Amino acid sequence: MSSIKVVVFECGNEEYAVSIEHVVSIEKLEHVNLIPHLPNYLIGLMKIRGALVPIMDFEEILYSRSGRASEQARVITMLTQEMSIGLLVKDAKEILDISTDDLIQIGLVNYSKTKYFIGVANLENRMITLVDPSILVHSLEGIKDIQSYLESIKKEEEGS
Repeated sequence: MSSIKVVVFECGNEEYAVSIEHVVSIEKLEHVNLIPHLPNYLIGLMKIRGALVPIMDFEEILYSRSGRASEQARVITMLTQEMSIGLLVKDAKEILDISTDDLIQIGLVNYSKTKYFIGVANLENRMITLVDPSILVHSLEGIKDIQSYLESIKKEEEGS
């Protein structure tokens, strides 16, 4: 029986997960450089392991309210196809093996605003929605501008 290893995190009152293969680290929310005129979901940039990483508030993306107030708030640093991102979540809970038999494809993946929900793990006493960070990044407004900005900073650093 095959399974996937995921990092489970909380946002709102729900549980979500991303495949461990995307996850680089889990950090406390520390000093974030705020940048004016960013989309609401984008808090700013945080230096993580020497690199500037855009921090996205997952609670803002899903529920239009900030998740920064939680004492357990964590930043899950992930690699997507385009760039590294930090996803601010209410709490990073555990690493879990989910049997592929417990995964259900959901109709919501066809809804244009939630294409990043790639399935639901239907476990005995909980449901965990799986998120694909690459699809999430593609679906967010303004992300291309942020990506261009980060690439220009990287080129400046390499040139100096």
